[in-house]
Amino acid sequence: MGERGFPQQFMRWAYIERGETIKQYAKGELSEQELLGEFLRHTPVLVTYGPAGLNASVKGVGLIPRPEHLETTLETYLEHINQGWHEEYTKKGLNILQQTIYSNNCEIIDPTKLGMLEMAKKHTWLNLRSNPRATLLFYQPPTTSYELRGQVEIHEEGSIYHKLLNAQHDTYH
Repeated sequence: MGERGFPQQFMRWAYIERGETIKQYAKGELSEQELLGEFLRHTPVLVTYGPAGLNASVKGVGLIPRPEHLETTLETYLEHINQGWHEEYTKKGLNILQQTIYSNNCEIIDPTKLGMLEMAKKHTWLNLRSNPRATLLFYQPPTTSYELRGQVEIHEEGSIYHKLLNAQHDTYH
């Protein structure tokens, strides 16, 4: 979404405050109901245009590490995932996300990129394959709204970004 990086106000809302939400939930200080309202920081509407026509779809989107931190972050996620599901899996996964992506030190975060998984591969997929221009609309009622416009890069299965985004998703779920 640009070489300059995201606006500081957006980073505070989408990154710092989301990290605080994860920390509170992991400590049991936030109910599931409260978490649902905070979850909107992660689920913008992605607007595309192409062969499938004008399309808007809610997607899970998150910040990702800078290229030099992709491998080590992926290794950390996979170590957790490969232990298999257990009673503390989600809580441990939240702690791992805090330590890797959402620590107070955001130096590993790439301030110019967001990542998402396209699972349905329908209208959005068809449009982005022919026209990489897109708009993300983040919102959190009653007053928060951010529009980010940019170019989408598709990273196919097997790429480091594809592996990382799948693992980042599976670390918690």
